[in-house]
Amino acid sequence: MARPSPNINVMTAAARKAARDLVRDFGEVEQLQVSRKGPADFVSAADLRAEKTIFRELSKARPGYGFLMEESGQHADGDGRHRWIVDPLDGTTNFLHGVPHFAISIALEVDGEVVAGVVHQPVTDETYWAERGQGAHVNDRRLRVSSRAKLEDSLIGTGIPFKGETGHSHYLATLASISNRVSGVRRMGAAALDLAFVAAGRFDAFWEFDLKPWDIAAGILLVREAGGYVTTPGGDPNVLPSGDVLAANDRLHQPLAELLRSVPKTVDAAA
Repeated sequence: MARPSPNINVMTAAARKAARDLVRDFGEVEQLQVSRKGPADFVSAADLRAEKTIFRELSKARPGYGFLMEESGQHADGDGRHRWIVDPLDGTTNFLHGVPHFAISIALEVDGEVVAGVVHQPVTDETYWAERGQGAHVNDRRLRVSSRAKLEDSLIGTGIPFKGETGHSHYLATLASISNRVSGVRRMGAAALDLAFVAAGRFDAFWEFDLKPWDIAAGILLVREAGGYVTTPGGDPNVLPSGDVLAANDRLHQPLAELLRSVPKTVDAAA
């Protein structure tokens, strides 16, 4: 097994430190569900707390690096070459409702290319990590994408845009096209973990539209280092600018891309 580099160790340590507080806060969510105020403000505070912890730990370890973070946006400071891309709580809605399926995602970008990624699932204490050219792992186990070759045998992950947003109708049409051809479709609510599950062979593929860089940067590297393919549905390997992502093994990627492209863009309108 490849040994994690100093960068991976720094990323993992930051994620685990933030995870301790998230696990504690998650334990409070169930009690907040019945309060008049509700848990939304509490979860927002938990999200910001996790981000501050990660920012502090990564800044201390690599003071010259820049940041792109979900809650606080772009941090311009840095050497112009290295940038952390951070989602401190992917799966916020799950967290809000007491569903134990959420993650911390950290990617390292060097000269515009993601070279290292960590996705940590606090509740299960699973740390998915990958480095360019060094493979993908969960904790100390090497990962490989699934070897399924038939759509009808495959389990596919996805993410659904909120009703009323532009793209909702188009998404539902793609869902209908794919769900009629595969064994099952799962909407788990945390794109970083969905991609980690593709890398681990738990999902055979994943697709979603209009995601942000912090949702997918680490997960894309995980899938590629586990032997999978990640492009836009149109085949562009540069996924971060559009946020439209299709990740799969080498046998399912092309047929799924063709299904997605077969859905006319004319149905893409706000519902």
